[in-house]
Amino acid sequence: MAAVQVSEAEKVYILHGIRDDLRVDGRGCEDYRHMEIETDVVSNTDGSAKVTLGHTAVLVGIKAEIGKPRPMVPDEGYLEFFVDCSANATPEFEGRGGEELGTELSNTLYKVFNNKHSVDLNSLCISAGEHCWVLYVDVLLLQCDGNLYDAISVAIKAALFNTKIPRVHISADDEGGKEIELSDDPYDCMRLNVENVPCIVTLCKVGHRHVVDATLQEKACSVASLIISVTHKGMVTCTRKVGGGSLDPESIFEMTEAGKRVGKALHAPLMKLLQQEESLGKKHQKVGFLG
Repeated sequence: MAAVQVSEAEKVYILHGIRDDLRVDGRGCEDYRHMEIETDVVSNTDGSAKVTLGHTAVLVGIKAEIGKPRPMVPDEGYLEFFVDCSANATPEFEGRGGEELGTELSNTLYKVFNNKHSVDLNSLCISAGEHCWVLYVDVLLLQCDGNLYDAISVAIKAALFNTKIPRVHISADDEGGKEIELSDDPYDCMRLNVENVPCIVTLCKVGHRHVVDATLQEKACSVASLIISVTHKGMVTCTRKVGGGSLDPESIFEMTEAGKRVGKALHAPLMKLLQQEESLGKKHQKVGFLG
């Protein structure tokens, strides 16, 4: 993970500010930085989204391909994750550093999103035990300024909302086998229900308090972090502790409750924003270098 050097004086300044619920950039302990979301930004994907959180920028593209269901769950499709940590985001991602972080992020995303409680995997089944849709989720880190997990989770939810899967028609061939035909009509497609798709909230323990959406400077003052995935109903689907320090049970409980509160509040405006952009259709203005 990208890191910065912070002097002892800066650490004291950051710690005292967080203690008084006033961070260096003026936010409270449970406030996010300014977030920008843009969907349908990559033309050769079935769904895509770009999220900018402060100076952290993430691009997600989703491709749907027909594959074979897994033997344990023959009536479900599945998701595959690949995270590319661009060396342009930070020099620390060059070589093995980026590969290790990409693998760590991919494994966490797999636990959070690839289950029937988050995504309706049954809707991805075409023919039980024979064919299903496999969603390849590619994540590209464009710029890193802390809080990667939260930005990636929002981008994945936005990209899944934007994903259009071609309608499948199954017919029998002359030999009695099944023949799969994909609809050529771009409007004859299946959309995913992303209502239950969780968002990840990362809480960093700084001093005796915890903060949401930590910057790299705040991260340098943190002993440990708790990563929590939360649904729109406030239900926790996955938790993971990262960092070399320890967390006492009381801190874990407080951080979990704060994560549930923040995560639940994040879903409603996110879904409202995605639906507004969807209603604009091709009228919405492209911004940034992808415009």
